[in-house]
Amino acid sequence: MKLSCLQENLSKALGIVGRAVATRSTLPITQNILMSTDQGRLKLSATNLEIAVTTWVGAKIADEGAITIPARLLTDFVTSLPDGQIDIAMTPKPKGIQLTCGRFEGRIIGIDAEEFPPIPTVDEGVGVTIASQNLRHAINQVVFAAATEDSRPVLTGVNVELEGDRFTLAAADGFRLAVFKGTLETTLAEPLSFIIPARTLTELNRLLSDQSEPVEFTVTPQRSQALFRLQNVELVSQLVQGTFPNYQQLIPDAFETRTVVSLQDFLRATKAASIFARDGGGIVRLQVSPGADGAPGKMLILARAEELGDNQGEFDAQVEGPETKIAFSSKYLQEVLTVLDDKTEVAMETSTPSSPGVLKPVSDEDYVHVIMPMFVQW
Repeated sequence: MKLSCLQENLSKALGIVGRAVATRSTLPITQNILMSTDQGRLKLSATNLEIAVTTWVGAKIADEGAITIPARLLTDFVTSLPDGQIDIAMTPKPKGIQLTCGRFEGRIIGIDAEEFPPIPTVDEGVGVTIASQNLRHAINQVVFAAATEDSRPVLTGVNVELEGDRFTLAAADGFRLAVFKGTLETTLAEPLSFIIPARTLTELNRLLSDQSEPVEFTVTPQRSQALFRLQNVELVSQLVQGTFPNYQQLIPDAFETRTVVSLQDFLRATKAASIFARDGGGIVRLQVSPGADGAPGKMLILARAEELGDNQGEFDAQVEGPETKIAFSSKYLQEVLTVLDDKTEVAMETSTPSSPGVLKPVSDEDYVHVIMPMFVQW
C-alpha cells in the first residue's frame, strides 16, 4: 500500500471511526483501525463488535493494500502533524506503515489486515430514508431516557417502529418514558419494529452533525443488524434481541390538571432547585395553583436539603383544573426540559401526587414524556 492524502481529511476521518474503536477488549486487534485502498480512495474501518464505522478519504493511490494500525497512536500522531500532504507507505519488516508530512516522519507497527474481524455488510433487508436533521432531532429527544444498566437489556435500547411514512422512537428506563413520532422520506409497505442500542444512536447522532443529505438505513430480514448510510460514512450495529414493553400503557389517557408554562421559566426554576436537591435526595417539589378571577395561575418549584437550606421559584402558569402537587427527580425533569430547548411553552398534565406526570411541548404533538413521581411527605 502506498498513497498520499491531506492531513486535514485523514485527521477528520480518524476522528469519525475512532468512536467505534474498542477501549477494552478480549480481542486486542479491535483497538486497531483497518486501513485499506478501495476504488481510488483510502478506506478506514473500526469496530468494537457491537458497532462498526467505515469512512472514506480522497487519496492518490500508488499501490493497493491493507493493514491494521493501533488507533490511538495513529490518531494522535496524525493530529499532531501540520496541514498539508501526508505520504503513507506500507513497510514489510516490521510490518506497518511509514508516514511522511513535510519535515515530520513516523513509523508505526501494525498487524495483518486478515486478522481484523470482518466488518458486517447489510446487503438485503428493509430500507428506508429519513431526513438527517429530522433523525437527529428525534434521537436527541429520546435517547437520554434509555437505561444505562444492563439488568434489562431491552431497556438499554431504543424501540423503533416503522409504518407507512411514519416512524416512532421510544425509550424507557423504568422511571421515565420518551416517545417521538416523525416522518420518513420513503413509504414502507409493511410495518416493522426493532430495538437498536442507545449507544449506537448516540454515536450516529455525532455523525449526523455534519450531515445534510438524507440518511438511508437498512434492517436485515432477521432483525439482527442495521446499517446507516451517510455521506462517505457507514455505521453497522447489532440490534437488541427481545420484546420492548408495551409503552402505550404507560401513557396516561386522562388528567385532572393541565399546566402550561414558559419553558425557560420552568427550566430556570428547575436548575435552581436542583442545586439544593443534590443534597436532598435529588427531589424537587412542584405545586400548581389556578388563578382567581381571571388572574394567571402559578407554579412553585421547591427543594430542600436537610441542615443546608432550601429554595423556591415561582412563575406564572395557565392552569386548567384544580390545585395539584407532585414531586420529581430533579435530574429527570431537568434532562427533558433541556432537550425541549427549541420550544416556547410546555404543558404538564397531572392527576394525583402518586400518578405519573406527562410533559408535552405545546406546539408539537409528536413528542410526549412521562415521568414517574417521587413519593414525599408534603
